[in-house]
Amino acid sequence: MDPQIIAQAGTAVDSATLIKAASLLGAGFAVIGVFGPGIGIGVAGSRALEGMARQPEMAGKLLANAIIIAALMEALGLLAFVVAILLYLNGTKV
Repeated sequence: MDPQIIAQAGTAVDSATLIKAASLLGAGFAVIGVFGPGIGIGVAGSRALEGMARQPEMAGKLLANAIIIAALMEALGLLAFVVAILLYLNGTKV
């Protein structure tokens, strides 16, 4: 192989392209974080309904706790979504 071609191949990618690629790849990974809280809210909601069906006298406490837990899980999903949007915008800006 020609050493000059090999030397030119190493300089073909500049830092701006690498930052853009890493930002877009990171945005894709951050979007995966939105699925976890969605599954968690579904599981927590089903367990809360199951608990309310088994003990109707505890329905008020279970509902209050389920709403707090769902809000916390939703906050994590929104955080992952915001990080994904910021990474995507950083990748398209460069």
